[in-house]
Amino acid sequence: MAAIGLGIALFVATNLDDIFILLVFYADPRFRPGRIVAGTYLGMAALVLISAVAALVALVIPPAYVKLLGLIPIALGIKSLIDRDDDDDEEQRARRAQPSALVIAAVTIANGGDNIGVYTPVFATRPVYETTIIVVVFAVMTALWCGFAHWLVNHPTLGAPIRRYGHRILPFVLIGVGVMVMLS
Repeated sequence: MAAIGLGIALFVATNLDDIFILLVFYADPRFRPGRIVAGTYLGMAALVLISAVAALVALVIPPAYVKLLGLIPIALGIKSLIDRDDDDDEEQRARRAQPSALVIAAVTIANGGDNIGVYTPVFATRPVYETTIIVVVFAVMTALWCGFAHWLVNHPTLGAPIRRYGHRILPFVLIGVGVMVMLS
């Protein structure tokens, strides 16, 4: 039970900001829910794997390299601003090429420097069975996070403003995430 509680606490503490990123992804009609979920799982799996490897070899990734990951969401945000055509209606935007799950995974990884920094020492100091339980909790929490964000975007009252403005703020959220990663 302690490992489950620790897993929940670790996930919430390191992924609270991700709920807002998921909201803007779900609000943008170019991003399909299945790709958002797949990309989020790919990104989380990569963060867990990096943390596990770092814990196994007792090697901490130099902060300067982790900060460079901030360039990924900045580039994606700038590209989104450049590609935006304000004259398009929602239907035309939805018909454009669908971003892949790898875009969401890249943003999840770039925003996950704190995840690596927190998960690595936990994985290094816990027995394998506890680490396994924590990773399973992360998988369940990722599903809950994705489901909650999807529910909010489709909520009868809350969803309309999120859908109306979410796709417009996505580039700025991505750029902001990138800047925060580089400055942290």
